[in-house]
Amino acid sequence: MLKTKVTVDEVLVVDDGSSDETSLVAEMAGAKVLRLSVNSGKAEALLTGLSFFAGNGYDAVVMLDGDGQHNPKDIPGLLKPILDGQADLVIGSRFLDGGQGIPRYRKAGQRVLNTATSIGAKKKVTDSQSGFRAVGNKGLQNINFDSQGYDVETAMIAYFADRGLRIVEVPIGVDYAVPNGHKKHALPHGMGVLNSAVGFIGYRRPLLLFGVPGFALFLTGVIFGLLSLSSVFLFNWGWFFQSMSAVTLVIIGIMLMIAGLTLNSLVALMRSSRTNI
Repeated sequence: MLKTKVTVDEVLVVDDGSSDETSLVAEMAGAKVLRLSVNSGKAEALLTGLSFFAGNGYDAVVMLDGDGQHNPKDIPGLLKPILDGQADLVIGSRFLDGGQGIPRYRKAGQRVLNTATSIGAKKKVTDSQSGFRAVGNKGLQNINFDSQGYDVETAMIAYFADRGLRIVEVPIGVDYAVPNGHKKHALPHGMGVLNSAVGFIGYRRPLLLFGVPGFALFLTGVIFGLLSLSSVFLFNWGWFFQSMSAVTLVIIGIMLMIAGLTLNSLVALMRSSRTNI
């Protein structure tokens, strides 16, 4: 924290209901401290801190994880696009410079999460889960979205992109050789975030999540059916099993397409209602 304090005007530590000396140590180091009475999770703690700055006239805020993986020397680079008036949210990307020193399994998992987030938010990003970010004044005035746990980074990108806020990325370094790393294992953490990202896709782009797979299954079923009528059997299934597969795929495909169209209409209606309020 002392290294961070050198590069910024103010340091805020959100004590998320800890039972140790977090608050005392932070205050002794010169930080402001917000204490949450109970452990509420990363999203609640982060949004609480951002809301504090939004209500006290700050022009920009930098977020970084407390495990030491982020280098405070990268803070000026994060702030530059905001101070130059070119961005409302700046994401520190570990992958813009090739992701040096990042384990392969993390890179593979991050690609999946990036793809899901980019599709849901309609904004291409290379490091959707980076907790090292800077938010400008316009972004601070839009800290009114809901999020649970570790999906807050994805939720922020989607919410800001939906409102036309400018999002850019800058390269940063990362150090995984720290004494107290991430509290959750990479696999369950990644699966939880992916589940949330898929939820965003379903809410924001239901035709893509349901309609496209539904049409693909429907088309496959039709092809199977035509092949069965032509006495062409795949994989030695025989007429009965291939025909039943065709019927099943057609039914599932139609149901998914109907679900996609219905949800897309509901989403369009909700967006229209929000615009007219």
